[in-house]
Amino acid sequence: MSLTLDTPTVDTLDTVVAVLRDWQSDAAPWQLHPGDLGWYRRFGAEATAAAVRTWSDAGRIVAIGLRDGATLLRLTLAPDARRDDRLARQLADDLTDPRRGVLPAGPVSLETPSDAVLREVLTDRGWVPHEPWTPLRRDLTAPVPRSATRVEVIGPERAGVRAEVQRAAFDGSTFTAEHWYAMAAAPTYADARCLVAYDDEDTAVAAVTVWSAGRGRPGLVEPMGVHRDHRGRGHGRAVTLAAAATLRKLGASSALVCTPSSNVGGIATYVSAGFRPEAAVADLRLDR
Repeated sequence: MSLTLDTPTVDTLDTVVAVLRDWQSDAAPWQLHPGDLGWYRRFGAEATAAAVRTWSDAGRIVAIGLRDGATLLRLTLAPDARRDDRLARQLADDLTDPRRGVLPAGPVSLETPSDAVLREVLTDRGWVPHEPWTPLRRDLTAPVPRSATRVEVIGPERAGVRAEVQRAAFDGSTFTAEHWYAMAAAPTYADARCLVAYDDEDTAVAAVTVWSAGRGRPGLVEPMGVHRDHRGRGHGRAVTLAAAATLRKLGASSALVCTPSSNVGGIATYVSAGFRPEAAVADLRLDR
């Protein structure tokens, strides 16, 4: 197998997203989702294209990676290619050698599906398990119970509210209304919704963005957060239930989310909203 490593252009980015949509399945372990690229679009189309890497075999994309930050690559593979030893070895070459332009010199991390033989190949080359993450899944076959909390779908006129809750929910967040406009202008957002929950005093207390991968495929919750001044009052559960209900309306078969296993409170919130935790999967890390 001879692979072609490439960085998409803005014009070809939608093709990459379409391929990634086709790989989503309820039978698959946790993996990179089209919504991850959709959320990254808050930085603009050019930045998103520059952060993506693809590997193709005879013109067919067989692996897709997203540089999520300076030193982390989130990588998934075509379902029929995950146990291909030759593919795994070539991917390992590109991931380990900073001259290939995939990951920089210095310590780096990789997220990849738990069933990929690539994990075994990289372990043999000195990569080690690092931070464990817990995937959670909620089946959407049946209707989702409604909470009494008021939740609204956010449009352009309320982008500032969505951004304000995001910054109040995540320390260090730089999310702005301009980021929301950039994200919402992308084709990926056609199958996405932003929701904001309000308390009895009509204060915005929690927010979530959901991403569909198409009818009959799992949808993604990314991100969900509760305003730091309003935690411990059930707002996270309420907005997560609304997120699951919204994904069901969009045709999703299930709702997915993944959070650090150390985030005990976050996991408890998702479980309270009907999500079931799956086996934790650790990132792989290489110190070089």
